[in-house]
Amino acid sequence: MKITRLLEITIILLNKGTVTAKELADRFGVSKRTIYRDIDVLSSASVPVFTNKGKGGGISLMESYSLNKTLISEQESESLMLALKTLQATKYPEIDIVLDKIGALFNNVDSTDWVYIDFSAWGSKPNENEKFINIKKAILQRKLIRFDYLSSEGVRSSRSIEPMRMVFKSNAWYLWGYCKAREDFRTFRISRMKNVVLTNEAFERKNPASYKTSEANEELKKPVKLKLKFYPQALYRLYDAFEDDVIIKNPDGTYTVSFSFLEDEWLYGLILSFGCYVEVLEPNSIREAVKEKLNKALDIYKVSEGRGC
Repeated sequence: MKITRLLEITIILLNKGTVTAKELADRFGVSKRTIYRDIDVLSSASVPVFTNKGKGGGISLMESYSLNKTLISEQESESLMLALKTLQATKYPEIDIVLDKIGALFNNVDSTDWVYIDFSAWGSKPNENEKFINIKKAILQRKLIRFDYLSSEGVRSSRSIEPMRMVFKSNAWYLWGYCKAREDFRTFRISRMKNVVLTNEAFERKNPASYKTSEANEELKKPVKLKLKFYPQALYRLYDAFEDDVIIKNPDGTYTVSFSFLEDEWLYGLILSFGCYVEVLEPNSIREAVKEKLNKALDIYKVSEGRGC
């Protein structure tokens, strides 16, 4: 789009100082005539751009020029900083340098410090972010990664993966790639990946269409629809875990919450964490599964009765 090209031209000029029309034309795949028209548009938009002819000449901007007063509004600059901060959380290459430059362009130090993004969970080990760093490097550098994995069925295994992309879905991060052991594409929940090792073994990206993919998304199962009843003692936690529009207050003072989620141990853990202040209404399969887990927990306490500390 033209507006995107105009913005990129401005940033190039801010970073490089002077650029020839030919360099810009080659970069964007347009004619020099188009570039000169773009320069006229920038000039009419109060961007102080000028050209110098002759050897060593080119297109330049006046010194001390910044973007925030022309092409990008304050709200747009904040949105741009949020996107860059998100990339920073993935440890994207050289993003810190980009953040410094963009912050300087907007002449607003606070614009780079109003949001902090961290992919690691509360209570996770300090090096948890290293997992994302290694995965990111493996994808960008096309290097094999190895890790230990615990599936949603509780099966432990060691995997060697040609990573393709990270996916954020249903409040969790996943890695999608080609599994050497299964000789097919698989999806892995990143929180269940342990001892992630970035190797020096390079790989060529494969075409997913060339492989069977019936089990390619084994971790991305279809969510189930649940209906839970909560008692008033759990109200403060409901607003931590669910959106307002799914919480319905009943005449007897209880609350009904309907939502969809993946059926796995994390879901059971969430339900059980509410103790005696929650009841599964639907579906019956999950209601029975929760009852079974509660009975097993009760059996453990029955067996341990009478034991000393």
